[in-house]
Amino acid sequence: MQGIEGKVVLITGASSGIGEATARLLAGRGAKVVLGARRTERLETLSAEIRSAGGTAEYRKLDVTDLQEMEAFVRHAEESFGRIDAVVNNAGVMPLSNLEERKVDEWNRMIDVNIRGVLHGIAAGLPAVRRAGGGQFVNVASIGAYEVTPSASVYCATKYAVRAISEGLRMETEKEIRVTLVSPGVTESELADSISDEHARAAMREYRRVALPAQAIAEAIAYAVSQPTGVDVNELVVRPAKDAG
Repeated sequence: MQGIEGKVVLITGASSGIGEATARLLAGRGAKVVLGARRTERLETLSAEIRSAGGTAEYRKLDVTDLQEMEAFVRHAEESFGRIDAVVNNAGVMPLSNLEERKVDEWNRMIDVNIRGVLHGIAAGLPAVRRAGGGQFVNVASIGAYEVTPSASVYCATKYAVRAISEGLRMETEKEIRVTLVSPGVTESELADSISDEHARAAMREYRRVALPAQAIAEAIAYAVSQPTGVDVNELVVRPAKDAG
């Protein structure tokens, strides 16, 4: 199957930002989207708006750190549409702080959501994608998967891990499943809202003065998903131009 129309695409972290923009874009191009996030009221509104625009959308409450919830999310998609063609592992958090602040709970939250969440998406989605005869995983990382910045040590470590996991999955399944790593630069989102450290929050406000709209990352994801079956777009790094915004 090539193109986007008719594909069943699961999206985690779909209640805002990149996930929401991707849901709207793919549904607008004919995909059947299944949306997961913790904030079900937002998912309900988003699904209703997609349907009113002529698209197809289902949703289910999802905490990606819970494997049972992820497996139920995948089952819901298969029961609704009979197959799964792509999984977009997008959910992520970014509570930045210097290591000396010892915000261990925040470190663990990033590890749980950013790494464990992607692994759960793969563990639950891989059998379903194989049942469909092949498909695709799109894992959303960050430019933090390629470089480390002060206050972002743990966050970057989680994104380096997503990059490594994506490459390993690609190598292990390259004959049947496509794997794409999408690494956004500074993008408009709610990620920075989770920063509790005052200095890191101030630095991030300055850093984010030039930022991409979430739509730009959604377009990158759509590009990868739309390619013919024999084309595997492995990595996309998307940064704002100097005059963005």
